[in-house]
Amino acid sequence: MADASTIRFAAGGPPDQLRQGSGGQEGELYESAVTQIHGGITAPLGFLSAALHCGIKAKTGALDLTVVAATRPVSAAGLFTTNLAQAAPVLLSKRHLQHTAGLAQAVVVNSGCANACTGTQGMADAETMAREVASALGCSPEQVLVASTGVIGVNLNMGKVTPGIRTAIAHMAPGKGSDVARALMTTDPFPKEDAVRVETAAGAFVIGGTAKGSGMIEPNMATMIGLLTTDAQVPPALLRRALEESARDTFNAITVDGECSTNDTLFAMASGASGVVIDEDNYSVLLDGLLAVSRRLAVDIVRGGEGATKVIRIMVEDARTGDEARQVARTIANSPLVKTAVHGADPNWGRIVAASGRAGVQFDINRATVHVGGVLLFENGLPHDDAAPRAAEHMKGTDVDIHVHLGTGGGASATIWTCDLSAEYVRINGEYRT
Repeated sequence: MADASTIRFAAGGPPDQLRQGSGGQEGELYESAVTQIHGGITAPLGFLSAALHCGIKAKTGALDLTVVAATRPVSAAGLFTTNLAQAAPVLLSKRHLQHTAGLAQAVVVNSGCANACTGTQGMADAETMAREVASALGCSPEQVLVASTGVIGVNLNMGKVTPGIRTAIAHMAPGKGSDVARALMTTDPFPKEDAVRVETAAGAFVIGGTAKGSGMIEPNMATMIGLLTTDAQVPPALLRRALEESARDTFNAITVDGECSTNDTLFAMASGASGVVIDEDNYSVLLDGLLAVSRRLAVDIVRGGEGATKVIRIMVEDARTGDEARQVARTIANSPLVKTAVHGADPNWGRIVAASGRAGVQFDINRATVHVGGVLLFENGLPHDDAAPRAAEHMKGTDVDIHVHLGTGGGASATIWTCDLSAEYVRINGEYRT
């Protein structure tokens, strides 16, 4: 991934496209410069990884198992699916984080099998994965987090997973973040990884990340599987807070198909190896970096959505609260009529207005406006159909902007990312198990 320009701002005050509703107070003195770098999940100091093909996936050589580990137990946090049908690794990892009060040394992830709806055997298999990693690293099983992704209702082949874990740990090394990103993939069309260096007055630290997700994306917590690491020194409670805040307007602000998975998991680990200490006073610089990495990963998930040909950014403003703005934006994003209209480059503002009006929050049609690609299509209860050809031209591209003003007189806003709905999405999911 090519280096990007440095983004510099006072803590608590980055541009809206980088932070919406995050922490920090106006007038704070801390500043940070966030620069995109190479390396992904293992870019921060203090982390090793390995990935391999252990045989879960049928395709020879397709990476399907990965371990990411710190050199010692470190601060950790996790966010999980809100679906009540939760997979064994989700239940186990929640239990482990509670038991250790937010300490972990490693994360082990398999792809190709979700280990969901697999009963007591599924839990036993998840526990075995944690024990195998712990035995090899010399930590307790409770200091190992587990995640799985793939087909629901199928048991893991532990005759392949167990030796795979042992081999992976024997070959762990720094600089293998790209392999981790590939090992997470199921129907993803491309791997997703990112990293940034955050320069502060106290020194520099690094945040790395990787994520997978292509279908069943509306997690209400994070994404299908997401891993974030940093070499900043962060107390577990503060890391958990930063993870929740950064996910709200990144991983929690995307939807592909409105489906919440049984396995959605987002982990963060902080090694402290950079020596930069994060506390309440400079908390916002950590949030700056997490937002930068998480935003790019989240949008990449949408860009790689099953059958997707376009990324749609839906911006809603003039809502009474941020939650109401998010509710309208999500309703528009999950509308099959809106998504198919975008796929066909049809500037059908009526579908956008209808979705806004049924979102269950205050909406004044006589004061509302709808823009597509900056082109005004609807204003104060009346259409601007003469502008439709210009909006249609914008919609032929791969990135489409929809901007809705609710006309309520409120000052709150939110942004949600989604993708178009194509015939390819139907084909992928119609043939998923066959």
